[in-house]
Amino acid sequence: MKVVVTGGAGFLGQRLISGMLERGELTDSNGVRRAISEVVAVDQVEAPAAPRVRSAVGDVSDSAFVADVVKGADSVFHLAAVVSGAAEADFDLGMRVNLDGTRGLLDALRREGRTPKVVFASSVAVFGGVLPDTVTDATTPAPQSSYGVQKLIGELLLGDCSRKGMIDGRAVRLPTIVVRPGKPNAAASSFASGIIREPLAGMEARCPVDPDTSMWLMSPSSAIANLLHAHELPAARWKGPRALSLPGISVSVREMLDALVRAGGEAARARVKMQPDPRIQAIVMGWPARFDTARADAMGFVRDADFETIVRDYVKEHGR
Repeated sequence: MKVVVTGGAGFLGQRLISGMLERGELTDSNGVRRAISEVVAVDQVEAPAAPRVRSAVGDVSDSAFVADVVKGADSVFHLAAVVSGAAEADFDLGMRVNLDGTRGLLDALRREGRTPKVVFASSVAVFGGVLPDTVTDATTPAPQSSYGVQKLIGELLLGDCSRKGMIDGRAVRLPTIVVRPGKPNAAASSFASGIIREPLAGMEARCPVDPDTSMWLMSPSSAIANLLHAHELPAARWKGPRALSLPGISVSVREMLDALVRAGGEAARARVKMQPDPRIQAIVMGWPARFDTARADAMGFVRDADFETIVRDYVKEHGR
């Protein structure tokens, strides 16, 4: 079984590949469990070497490159994207990678004629504007950022290709993933990891939003579990919309900082500097912070217990 992971050299991509290889097999679009023979990690940089993993370095908006890497693919996890803050700052870049890249991928797969499974990492950024206190499965997406628009169009394209029998698509709207190790990225939500990660490592962090700002969050381990679960569910479980919002937890920045104190003490909290950034605040405030994910819950997707557990698991894995 050949599996392609776009964004495969990134943080989530690498964890996803590790999770797949630990399993050793996945279910194909015919419902048959098959051993994973090859994973192709598609990214702009080389992925770490590993048995059964082949790195493919290139641009996901290059249609010829994408067509080559997906030849013979049984499953695709499409994680590659220009993140929210960068897509808002550079409209053309976001459109080229997030929109044109997704369409090019789907075009290449439908020309293959194999009806592969496709798991598309979408985002809660597809919602925005005037929202109810709790977003439900019936809430109409109305993105207020270029990134959200690009993700929503990707969902619709994936759904249409699935309706026509070209692919077996599943789009999952990821909450903000915390705590991410490594360096900050250009995502508007990057600070949510930074205000935990940096202080625990003895470094200062900047918080660009008001402490009462709430966010819909998920741990990396739950994200990987849910991406794999989305893949493994039979197509019959995806009747209706091919996109859904994943379970998360609603946490305010103030509550995140309280958890930081419990994990690293007052010294860690003192390393967080409140430096308001109206641009970041506007983007983050445009995202919903509370969901009723009844459909995802019924389909067996998982949810984190609480934010303190997320921080504790991060410390256990990465240290302070």
